[in-house]
Amino acid sequence: MDEFERIAQLRTAFASSQPVAGILLGIGDDAAVLARPAHNLVLSVDAAVDGVHFRADLADWATIGARAFCAALSDLAAMGAQPRAALSALILPESFADAELAELGRGQAEAAARHGCPVVGGNLARGTQLSITTTVIGEVEGVGLTRGGARVGDEIYVTGVLGAAALGLVLLETPASALSGAGSFVSRWRNPTPRIPEGRALVAIASAAIDVSDGLLQDLGHLCSASGVAAVIDVSTLPALPGFAELAHAHGQPPLRLALTGGEDYELVYTLPASRPAGRAEALATAQRLGTRIGKIVAADGSDAIVLHDAQGQLVTVPGRGYRHFGG
Repeated sequence: MDEFERIAQLRTAFASSQPVAGILLGIGDDAAVLARPAHNLVLSVDAAVDGVHFRADLADWATIGARAFCAALSDLAAMGAQPRAALSALILPESFADAELAELGRGQAEAAARHGCPVVGGNLARGTQLSITTTVIGEVEGVGLTRGGARVGDEIYVTGVLGAAALGLVLLETPASALSGAGSFVSRWRNPTPRIPEGRALVAIASAAIDVSDGLLQDLGHLCSASGVAAVIDVSTLPALPGFAELAHAHGQPPLRLALTGGEDYELVYTLPASRPAGRAEALATAQRLGTRIGKIVAADGSDAIVLHDAQGQLVTVPGRGYRHFGG
């Protein structure tokens, strides 16, 4: 199909993602029109590039489309924002087949419908490398959650589990991935879940938050830097799926390194005030139930921003800090 036939194909796919009030004009014109929001707008953009963020031999095109969409939504979750709409810009190699595009669009549309974030427009172009760029728009009261509000004495929590997606990728790249128990880890890499309800619940309760996309150490480090603090993590408290350590060891992977630096978990790491002001106890209790306590915020002293110790209080070292696009 030519460019305009492909746009029509995507428009049909995305039509099912748009039964949301507030979309005055969606796909089909020079730009989309949204009704004036009730709260402040939150905007973020995320790019998924073939060979960098995904490989076609590790997932089907529908999964790749949904995965890219959910990765973008995770930024809204980290801000405590409610998704409202999205734009999708695709760069397609000349060899990319019509059927592959249909599956890619179907995955995007299904993720958009599942999370109430209709695709209202975008762009389609030809290039040498497949790229999926997703712009997401959300709403939040005030400025929502930020990285810069953590204070000394705050407790550090994380939703869900850590390291499962990184182990899933290892399993996908290993012929022995048919090993019993691999499915739940592979699913965590292929099908990330943006923690939107959790982020919404943490607004006005958590003092700071960030999503774990590049690894706990690296992303928590960003939070500490923005807040001007440091962190102490008890590695014995890091949450994991059942069988995680055993399966990681069986594939020659240190489980602690995967949990701390693996990335692509798309969980939220957040801080809660240590004090319990009257009238906020119930809200703070809710925030505690959303995640697992893994450490505390301490004063920055010019050394490492994050200190690791075990259950006995002994210092722990782990090589690496997480994924970086440009090394360093």
